[in-house]
Amino acid sequence: MTAKKLIKKATTIIPLILLISASGCNGHSGERAAEVLTDIDGNAYKTVRIGRHIWMSENLRVRHYRNGDPVPEKQNAAEWSALETGAWAAYENNKDNGLRYGILYNWHAVNDPRGLAPKGWHVATDDNWSDLASVLGGEERAGSALKAPGQWKESGLAEQKASGFNALPSGARRDSDGQFVLLGEYARFWTSSISSAEKVFGRAMEYYDGVLRRGEVKKGNGFSVRCVKD
Repeated sequence: MTAKKLIKKATTIIPLILLISASGCNGHSGERAAEVLTDIDGNAYKTVRIGRHIWMSENLRVRHYRNGDPVPEKQNAAEWSALETGAWAAYENNKDNGLRYGILYNWHAVNDPRGLAPKGWHVATDDNWSDLASVLGGEERAGSALKAPGQWKESGLAEQKASGFNALPSGARRDSDGQFVLLGEYARFWTSSISSAEKVFGRAMEYYDGVLRRGEVKKGNGFSVRCVKD
């Protein structure tokens, strides 16, 4: 496994130390799962089976933990960058962005013992993402199959058959200054897997290639969340 860095401007916006590995294609079902997932707030999500796991095919939008306690919304940039507790924000604090792209959470919300994922589901682990990449032909190719067709900036690259995962270019929120960045061009996802005392494994997709990137990121960033059925 070799180490790389995000190319172009992404390295200066939200650092992600990339650990990309190629693996063989085992095939995937890409079939819409029969069930519709509903969270504690009543938000309904489409689901899809890819390989041996059932995934949400939309980004999480829940605003309460599983026990009913609220996850605080933090709009102010300075407050966001200083947080050491769970919080969420819609991109540019625009509720329409939250409905379309899902909510951006810091990792403190992902890791809260009250539970962010709906009952019977969990925030995807690093291993879950690795399994997903393997089914879709390896990390060098999986991003193309994961992207929602017609929703990304034109890259000129040939795309794989869509898997039904429907990843959107939902952008992110930086931990350093609380600014919103990358909407329409990039997607950033949390895993629930810790890599070090200060960092967590995350996943990333960019508009200009088909790679599903794996890297280490600080916990104060605002990323999208996908859940997997237990």
